[in-house]
Formats: sequence, C-alpha cells, structure tokens
Amino acid sequence: MMDCDTTGIEPDLALVKYKRLVGGGVIKIVNNTVPQALIKLGYTPEQVEQIVTHIDSTGTIEGAPGLKPEHLPVFDCSFRPQNGTRSIHYMGHVRMMAAVQPFISGAISKTINMPEEATAEEIMMAYTESWKLGLKAVAIYRDNSKRVQPMSSGSGKSEKKAAVPVSVAVEKVVEKVVFRPVRRKLEDERNSVTHKFSIGGHEGYITVGLYPDGTPGEVFIAMSKEGSTISGLMDSFATSISYCLQYGVPLKFLVDKFAHVRFEPSGWTGNPKIPYAKSIPDYIFRWLALRFLGAEEAPVVEAGETPMLRPTEPDPQQALPFPAQASDAPLCSECGSIMTRNGSCYKCANCGGTSGCS
Repeated sequence: MMDCDTTGIEPDLALVKYKRLVGGGVIKIVNNTVPQALIKLGYTPEQVEQIVTHIDSTGTIEGAPGLKPEHLPVFDCSFRPQNGTRSIHYMGHVRMMAAVQPFISGAISKTINMPEEATAEEIMMAYTESWKLGLKAVAIYRDNSKRVQPMSSGSGKSEKKAAVPVSVAVEKVVEKVVFRPVRRKLEDERNSVTHKFSIGGHEGYITVGLYPDGTPGEVFIAMSKEGSTISGLMDSFATSISYCLQYGVPLKFLVDKFAHVRFEPSGWTGNPKIPYAKSIPDYIFRWLALRFLGAEEAPVVEAGETPMLRPTEPDPQQALPFPAQASDAPLCSECGSIMTRNGSCYKCANCGGTSGCS
C-alpha cells in the first residue's frame, strides 16, 4: 500500500538477504525497489545497472560506482550489511514508531533491531525512550543473540545476521498510554446560548459556552430546585461533559451515547421538536444535537417509545385497585416521585405535594 519493499514501517533487514530453508540450504533475496529508488534520485539507467551489479556482488551499496554520498542514508537497512558499515540506528526505529503510534489504537508489531555489540544500558535506554515517547509495546532483538536465525545478511556463519520475527523477540509492555489529549480552553469572554426546559414539571436551564467558531465548549445545567440532589448531580454531570468537549470528544459521540437513556424524571416537555423526554440527559443531548449538529444528525425517534399525542386527563370515576401503578400518573414536581390518585388530582406519598388540589 505504501509502495515499499516491506510491509508497513518495518525497514528492510538488508538489501541482500539469505533465508535459511527448513530442508537445508539458503535462498538469496534481493531488494527489488533499489532500481526504482535510484531512478527517482536522478540516476541514469546505465548508472542504475552498475550500482545494482555492485550490490549483487558485494551485498552492500556502499562503494558502488557513481553513487553520491548524500544518497547513502536512503538505502540504510536494519542491520549492517556483510561488507558494509552503515545501518539504521536503533533509536530511528523507536522514533518511527512514535510518529505513527498516535494514529493507532493498539500496539505496533515491529521489532527494534539492535547491533550485536549493544550493551544492557543501551537496551534499557531504548525501553525508557520508548516509554517517554508513548509507545504501547516494544519488541527488541539484539543481533546474533540466537544460536540459529532464519534470516541473515550473509551466506556464511561468521557473517552478520538479521532480525528474527517478532514472535521470537522479547516483548515488553510499557505503561504509558500513547494518546495525550490537549485541552482547548475557551476564551475569558465568550458567547453562550441559554435554553429553558421543563420535563414532567421539572424546570431547568441549559447554558452552552461557545468557541469563536460557534462550536460548544462547555455546558452548565441549572435545575429549578437549587440545593437538591438532582441539581447537584446535573451540575457534576455538566462539568464532566464540558471537559469532554474541551479535550476533543466529538459532540456526536456524546449524543449517541446519552440520547434516549431512560430514567425518572421523564415526561412531556412542551418543546414541539422534543415533545417527550425519557430523562433529563435524553432531553439535553437531543437538544444539543438539534442546536449544534443539525436535524440530520439528531437522534431519531425510536418507534413505539415516544408518544405522539398528549394524553387526555384521566377519568376521575375510573376504578384503580392499585393506584400507585397507574401508567398515566405524573411525577411530583417537588421530589420526582411517582404520584398517586387523590380524588380528581394526584398526591405524592413521599413529600406530600399535590398536583394542584388539597
């Protein structure tokens, strides 16, 4: 996909590799993108042929006829070639992984190749730097640390060998999470939108602080009964939502998560666009969706859940053997409990409030 001779961000082990076969013997593998790279760098076909011939005969591009010294780093590989001196420094592997890690939710399956002469202190430094750069996992292999390696950069036993697959490398999971969100604070003076709502007799206000581009950056929720439990809970909930918005959580994600959650208090709202709310968060996020995401992004009304017509006043003559289980009983505007029938009105058994009559 990246037009590379290897997969992903793993550099080639060597321009010329020797793979040990299971049944014995070795097979020579040559990097096929070297000619394309040389042409891209401006070399003529004749020069390319000479350089490739040099690589095939010596196993390294170093010392190739006509190759410019500034182009040598382009062809560096994970390990030093058979007759060469150059290779990618192990910190180059770490920094390449660090550049890609913020865009990947999991760890990266890639080995950090270290030379045979690497010390324990250098290996510890590679792990420490990986942790500082936010990598989720690190696999390190020191060249020639295994008695037998399936891939090598030369055909002889004494020649330098390349890295083994990740499955036989040492893996170390680091604790640091890669994604470091940055808080985008609002300006000291900013515009805001305040919306009054009522859900089953519970009134409140939503105030949304806006960034200069008009997107929401903070939410305040004030309930009519200041000091009540529901007011404190909604104030804490609004604070957490404000931090989510300022740290980059998309409003669409929050709307999808909290719209249509069902718990008391719920009821009619008087808002023609959101006639019935299953809970206070349900109303808040459906309103935020309509106000800041548009009607096409607003949560759809779930079939069979939202009444289409306002219920009529209950029949006072209707016999109810279990008044507390009446499906049309309203919620108490004082404490939010379900009220019970009291003659032609309703009374709250929890706090003693009524729906308008004694």
